[in-house]
Amino acid sequence: MTIDQSGGQPMKNRTKEEETEEEEEGEEQEEQEEESFVGEPSRNRKPRPVRRRRVSTNTTTNLIDQDQEQEQEQDDDLFSDDPAHPSHHDDIDDRPSRNNPFFFGQPDDKLEPYQMKHDDSVKWVYTPSTLTAAAIGTSVLASLAYNSHIFPRSFRSHLGVISGVTVFLVFCMLNFRDGPFRRPHPAFWRIVLGLNLLYVMLLSFLYWTDKSTARELIRYFDPSLGVPLPEKSYAEHCEFTPTNVWQGIDIFCLAHSLGWFAKAVVLRDHWFCWILSVGFEVMEYSLQHHLPNFAECWWDHWLLDVLICNWGGLWLGMKTCEWLRVSPFSWRGLGPVVVLNNNQINNNDNNLSSTATTRRRAAKYAARQFTPHDWTEFRWEGTKRFRNYIATVALLTVFLLSELNVFYLKSLLWLAPEHPIVILRLAAMFLWALPAVREYYDYATYTKRVKRMGSHAWLSMATVILELLIVIKWSKGEFESSFMPVKAKIFWSITLSLLILYPAIKFGLPTLKSYNQSKLASNSTSSAKYKIKI
Repeated sequence: MTIDQSGGQPMKNRTKEEETEEEEEGEEQEEQEEESFVGEPSRNRKPRPVRRRRVSTNTTTNLIDQDQEQEQEQDDDLFSDDPAHPSHHDDIDDRPSRNNPFFFGQPDDKLEPYQMKHDDSVKWVYTPSTLTAAAIGTSVLASLAYNSHIFPRSFRSHLGVISGVTVFLVFCMLNFRDGPFRRPHPAFWRIVLGLNLLYVMLLSFLYWTDKSTARELIRYFDPSLGVPLPEKSYAEHCEFTPTNVWQGIDIFCLAHSLGWFAKAVVLRDHWFCWILSVGFEVMEYSLQHHLPNFAECWWDHWLLDVLICNWGGLWLGMKTCEWLRVSPFSWRGLGPVVVLNNNQINNNDNNLSSTATTRRRAAKYAARQFTPHDWTEFRWEGTKRFRNYIATVALLTVFLLSELNVFYLKSLLWLAPEHPIVILRLAAMFLWALPAVREYYDYATYTKRVKRMGSHAWLSMATVILELLIVIKWSKGEFESSFMPVKAKIFWSITLSLLILYPAIKFGLPTLKSYNQSKLASNSTSSAKYKIKI
């Protein structure tokens, strides 16, 4: 018999089983209280400390560990809010970031494939319709095949190739993942990637053929090809007179300007393009013993090409980049067209009717679809880190090789500079380079988040390498003189020496010095421990 301390009443002796049952009921009650505890505690019980931490979820804000935030701040300063270094977001702005509304919760050390959200007004444009596309494509192919007799006999042989390419591109459009750009439509850039893949497959096939077979193959598309073409030399009448300079101006000056406008839009860096421009002129000096059209007068090299044509296209391209970066557009897609009322129309523009104003606004919204969604300024910073230095030199090399491949391939395949095949190849390289350089820039700059190179960059590099291998293979026995001029050898020897010496002094010596200091510090620490033990 025990006495109850509260009321003094006698209590019966409880068995161990009853005590165990009461303890279990108490624990269950505590668990239920903890699970039901949300917000303010109940009035009938004493507030208990919450053991479970509640994390508020928000579609536009994600909690990131402190270590990951420090790594993100140390990765680069492009996302800083410093006014001296403004942050220019990406064309898609879907890089993992806590301030990114398109971030779906992936950790910062991984960059998932590009995912995008679109305005509700244009959501139907971005909705995949694979079965509908397959049905429409099959119907079109069946209709063309059934009515193939309406086409000329010379064109019927090309229908099979066109059909195969079309089916492949439709599959790429429906199944490839999105790239770094969303304008004018992600499907457009999937088709661009599919075209690059087709070209790489064609180059892989041509690599196992000789140049005579390749010349016969291109005659399938144009029977007038396969005939040797005379090479034009620009190294005649090199006296610096107004007459000679005026005679040196032709359609290729406009081609130079357009080409460097495209390079400026792709590379988005002024000094990078200048180095590339001067480097290509030096390459023309070095390889004029192979290609006669590389031989030019000194004023043609440095005045017409570098200072007028290249600089003009480069300046216009960089101004275009600046305009795109400061464009007043909201870059948020096609929003709903707002119809203004009469009062707003009278206040804004008394000379325009409501219908005209609405049409103007609708046209402006439609035009935005063909402008970049956002614009990123490339800051290569080739002297900041050794990785940046290697990435910058590698990109310069790839661009120089791509420029040289055009001239060598058209010389080996007997293609005129104005032939549509050459022009289509240049236009395709421009479209392939736009997303490729962007992906390469992300891979070289954001090392902690971008762990793999994008598909566009990978295929573009494969394109340049395969073209170079084909040129090397087909050039055997093609050019009479294979010896570079002595001055060119001296120049490239000095250039290669500087390219190796600079990173050794800039990055190698500080690394070696810090390594020696850490080694001395570790040796002194170990010797001090040894003395203490003695």
